[in-house]
Amino acid sequence: MNNFYGSDDKGLAPLILTASLEPEAQEYFDRLRKAYFPPARNMIPAHLTLFHALPGAQQAEIEEELAERCWQAEPFEAHASGLRFTGNGVAVVVEAPALVGLHTGIAMSWREVLIPQDRQRFNPHVTVQNKVTPAHARQTFDALQAVFEPFHFEIEGLDLWHYRGGPWEAAGRFPFGGVPE
Repeated sequence: MNNFYGSDDKGLAPLILTASLEPEAQEYFDRLRKAYFPPARNMIPAHLTLFHALPGAQQAEIEEELAERCWQAEPFEAHASGLRFTGNGVAVVVEAPALVGLHTGIAMSWREVLIPQDRQRFNPHVTVQNKVTPAHARQTFDALQAVFEPFHFEIEGLDLWHYRGGPWEAAGRFPFGGVPE
């Protein structure tokens, strides 16, 4: 079984599963993350995480399931509906019932190996600031709250990543209605 962000029982890096966002939304979230995330910790693009640590030793089985689920799906709409103050950061809340349903199905398949964090209720969001003082996070939240406008965007598929302690390494892209890359 995986340890959170540690190697699994075969010494393989865990896999992270994220939603693949349409380019305009990805660029928007990346701009916010670049502006507000502590630079020394900002090693990865903005992301909407479905699972934080799937077992690296089962990558082939995970890829097979993702390919099957994703080729049968079509891109679906999501709604960036507001902001959430997280205590030490800020996240954009994302409403996406189809993504929640997809997450539930995948979670059922992998329930025996999910880490506690991945067993919790799925609340889609994109973290644009984290690991700052509560006062700094509150200041960011208040500033963003004054200008944030909700918007719709598409989720185009799923992305799988290796976690090796630093920047994530791409492990696979699974577009909805398409062939894995």
